[in-house]
Amino acid sequence: MQKPPQATRRGTQKRTALLLIDFMNPLDFDGAQSLAPRAVKAASCAARLKHRMRAQRAPIIYANDNFGRWEADFEAIVADCERRGGASADMARLLAPSSDDRSVLKPRHSAFFGTPLEFLLDELDVGSLVLAGLAADSCIMFTAHDAYLRKYALWIPADCVASENDAWRRDALAYMERVLKARVEPADRIAGNGEHAKRRISPVDRRQQTR
Repeated sequence: MQKPPQATRRGTQKRTALLLIDFMNPLDFDGAQSLAPRAVKAASCAARLKHRMRAQRAPIIYANDNFGRWEADFEAIVADCERRGGASADMARLLAPSSDDRSVLKPRHSAFFGTPLEFLLDELDVGSLVLAGLAADSCIMFTAHDAYLRKYALWIPADCVASENDAWRRDALAYMERVLKARVEPADRIAGNGEHAKRRISPVDRRQQTR
């Protein structure tokens, strides 16, 4: 297994981080019943990807909603999902955080909005992000937009994200690939081929990002 994808940001070789978005999820909203089986499947794929990236010493960061639960910390959210059973507990079990994983709590869709994520990524010397989680057409897309504006290279493993229906997921992935210049491929295809996975932000990319 070669090193995870790397990118050049602000002229310096940077690390790649895995961002796990809203997998610790109570699934207590309209549409959750449709999302649940797709979410568990994505979590299973993301768990394998996390294992591979951890072996390559890539930072693992959880970004999770706490809107309306301002007093809750990340551990409390994970414990709540475990108690709920069903798909919520399945995802919490598959992606149980380790002691050296990081986490941020977000009040809105993007993992960047109202959180210290950008400061954390700078501290970890990260220039490329792998986005996995829920939902492809919502929190993944909002986070990808903010990452793109900050000139992070993006990889979105198609089998590690989910939406309430497959058409929404496909449309979101196609949009992020076309507009946000994200690499959209299955996790095992990229993680197993370091040269193929590399994406540097070229001068052309930077001009496109400033339009």
